[in-house]
Amino acid sequence: MIDRAGLGDFLRRRRELLRPADVGLPPGARRRTPGLRREEVAQLAGLSVDYYTRLEQARGPHPSEPVVATLARALRCDLDERDHLFHLAGLAPPARRGGRHVSPGLLALVDHLTDVPARIHTDLHDVLWQNPLAATLFGTSPLNPVRAWFTDSTLRGTTPEEDRAALSAAHVRDLRATAARRAGDADVAELVDDLLARSAEFRALWERHEVGVRRVARKRFAHPEVGLVHLTCEVLLAPESDRVLLVYFPTEGTDAREKLDLLRVIGTQDLHPSA
Repeated sequence: MIDRAGLGDFLRRRRELLRPADVGLPPGARRRTPGLRREEVAQLAGLSVDYYTRLEQARGPHPSEPVVATLARALRCDLDERDHLFHLAGLAPPARRGGRHVSPGLLALVDHLTDVPARIHTDLHDVLWQNPLAATLFGTSPLNPVRAWFTDSTLRGTTPEEDRAALSAAHVRDLRATAARRAGDADVAELVDDLLARSAEFRALWERHEVGVRRVARKRFAHPEVGLVHLTCEVLLAPESDRVLLVYFPTEGTDAREKLDLLRVIGTQDLHPSA
């Protein structure tokens, strides 16, 4: 629900904080009050002065998402201020995108995960970071395991054959959810178009239009030194963001804990040095 009074107050206070030089406008004549004039904000946002004035005075119409977005840019809002503006207008703010950056706080958190494999990846499954145990378990991983799953047959050798069809379907359902949530984003379209062009299996699964965000999954991974490892993969960060922390816990009732402990000892050393 729109908070008209709050929206008007926030617009006015942001306007009063700015100077013409902040937005690339000439200083103009002497100003009786601080900040930009209403007509200057309206000009920057591509709105009529009357429309903007009514918004500030809490008597305007319900602004659309494009209007709120252009007002946020005109008023030089940072991300927190932009999101606040959307909330005041009764709208969901746009999703934030972090590129390939991993925050120091998240890295500090995952540094403590030493006895279970852990990875950080984007919502399109580009791997951004993995801890040493994940590197030992999974070996040299492709940048994007989902892309490689459908385009590079060597990756499938680490998954038992009877598990592969279900894993393929889970990959596609999860990507469907991301594609719907981020409709129109170039990186999403590029990945989907590439997989549609290169994989008949992906095309067949995509045409089924099944959707499902993965939050927990049982997996079996075949390691050349310790054999089959049973893992329970938990998603510990919200999939609605573009950072996902995957932690692979040993599945209860299996010998996975012992095998992970052995892999921690093995580390990344070469067990088969050349003569």
